[in-house]
Amino acid sequence: MRSKFLFAAAALLAASPATGAVSVIGNSYARMCYEAAEARTPSIAAMRNCDQALREDTLSHSDVVATFVNRGILKARVGNVEQAIADYDEALSRDPDQPEAYLNKGFALLHLPEAEQRAKPMFDSALAKKTRRPELAYYGRAVANELAGQVRAAYHDYREASRISPKWRDPKVELARFKVN
Repeated sequence: MRSKFLFAAAALLAASPATGAVSVIGNSYARMCYEAAEARTPSIAAMRNCDQALREDTLSHSDVVATFVNRGILKARVGNVEQAIADYDEALSRDPDQPEAYLNKGFALLHLPEAEQRAKPMFDSALAKKTRRPELAYYGRAVANELAGQVRAAYHDYREASRISPKWRDPKVELARFKVN
């Protein structure tokens, strides 16, 4: 059962247009890092753009935080989950109110053994801090709830993800598995 939901979480991470990329304006390397995270094109070159952006002194504080989040997305998409989490943690150490860092860290944590208890608070924080992608936070929290055996909470979160994004198919597929009395 657990592997099915981890597969669903992995599929979501790979399939979403950008789990929670953070826009960057101004610096060409940071902008290319953002565009790669937004376009689902993880590559060595894209990550090098992120690294180059972080080495430059010209980034604003918010662009540095955004670049850590975006580089984390790229790392997660190539399977470097621990490194992705480290980037999200770095972003959060610099800006504890960055909702997309919480959102992405939640999805990365779902790929680790017994991490659903650690992932759920990440999704809660992303929602509390007004993530730009609340449907993803509800979906991720639903996966974490289901992994933790909290089926009713999972159902309600899948339903909320579907309500927010009615054209998104994944929450509807998950909801179809539930029998409601």
